Amino acid sequence: MQIRAEASAVIDARPQVIWDVIRDYHIGHPAILPKPYFQSLKVLKGGVGEGTETHLTMKIFGRTFEYHHRISEPDPGRVLQETEVNTGQWSKFTLDPLDDGKQTRVTITTEQPASPGLAGFLERLTAPGIQRRIFEQELALLADYVR
Repeated sequence: MQIRAEASAVIDARPQVIWDVIRDYHIGHPAILPKPYFQSLKVLKGGVGEGTETHLTMKIFGRTFEYHHRISEPDPGRVLQETEVNTGQWSKFTLDPLDDGKQTRVTITTEQPASPGLAGFLERLTAPGIQRRIFEQELALLADYVR
């Protein structure tokens, strides 16, 4: 079973401005990650868009999670995807222009495998809400950053 979560926000910035922030793993992307959930983001390879690899450490409810992400751009300028190399878990940023390109609807979506048994049942109940809350904070930070 898969766990899926999603959040969207309309941001007063052109898609290209937002695209430049989310694909920059040296400065832009780290600036929009909500603390204290995101503990560290290290660039292992590249650093801007397609082909970038990162090591991400998150802390949620006292538990630490580490991810090795590979970044792809399935639809350059519109869709950026972070895929966890070991599990296949992914997060996707989708940009949709609004108001003749003056605003952008940014959607963050994630999908991950659930653990087996009771742990997986509890994850399916709690993880989407937690992830949505984190995404909403990230979208607010992104809106502030591009302002």
